[in-house]
Parts: sequence; C-alpha cells; structure tokens
Amino acid sequence: MPLLFSQKIETPLGRMWITASHRGVCLAEFAGTQRIERESRDLERLFQARTELGENEHTQQAARELTAYFRGERQTFSVALDTPGTDLQRHVWAALRDIPFGTTTHYQALAARINKPAAVRAVAAANGANRVSILIPCHRVIGKDGALTGYGGGLQRKAWLLAHERGERQAVSGLFA
Repeated sequence: MPLLFSQKIETPLGRMWITASHRGVCLAEFAGTQRIERESRDLERLFQARTELGENEHTQQAARELTAYFRGERQTFSVALDTPGTDLQRHVWAALRDIPFGTTTHYQALAARINKPAAVRAVAAANGANRVSILIPCHRVIGKDGALTGYGGGLQRKAWLLAHERGERQAVSGLFA
C-alpha cells in the first residue's frame, strides 16, 4: 500500500501539518482545524494509501519554504504539489497560485480569470476545497466588498496572513495555540 508522509512544523500561527505523496505535497493545514481529519481521510481514500508520521523530500522542502515565508524571506513556492481534484478545482487552484504575493482578489474576478464568469459559487467551493494552505494561497481571496470571507484555518489566521504579506508586523501571542 502506498504511503503518505506527514510532518508537523511550528509557525507563528500555530502548528501546521504537511502531508506529501511521492509526487508532492497534498496537504498543508493548521492543527486543530475541523477540516484536517476529514481531509486526511479523503487523501488516504483518493490515493489508496495510508499516512505515516515522517518526512520525505516534499514535506522537507515545504517545511523550509513555509519557514522562509513566515520569516518574510520568501514570496513564492516551488515545492511540487500533488493535489487531486476535479478539473474545475485544479483550474481554480492554478489561478490561486497566480495571485501575486501581497494582493487579493474576489470570487467573481477569480471566476472571470478562469473564463467561467457565471461559475462564481463553484469557484468559491473549489477555493474552499483547497487542502494546501498558503502554498496555494486561498487566503488571498476576499469578498468583493473587501470583507474577509471564510478560511479553513480561521479568519484570524487569514487576517494575519494578509497583514504579513503587506509587510505589517503583528503580535500573535497565544492567539493560535
């Protein structure tokens, strides 16, 4: 049976789990979220694999790149990803990766960007189905009115990430334990 390797890293926003197949990262989620257990089970089913604590080249690279991101030393990611999904989900996730560091967009603009202007709700659902936080920057999608909208890691983390990318320093003591 194939293996998925999962390792944890510490971030300013709390512990994060990174899981990867032999092809690339398939999960990057903050610990303590309700999604992580479901997403892990879904990945095991989709890959017909089991998850073990441990590292591989992809989890190690993701850990290095995310650590550099949180230090303000990295704005883009080069780690390989292995993200199973529908065609629409993969198109949305690719478009998310094209949103420049420090900028935001909204669901309607994202739908237009992938030539599906009438599919705003489907685009929003695909954004919400992203299992690879930060590496696929779904946190850069906000409401058309500028309001913060849902984020699997929680709105406080989303606000912190957006401020971080704008170069604003903020205290996090105890918020994300």
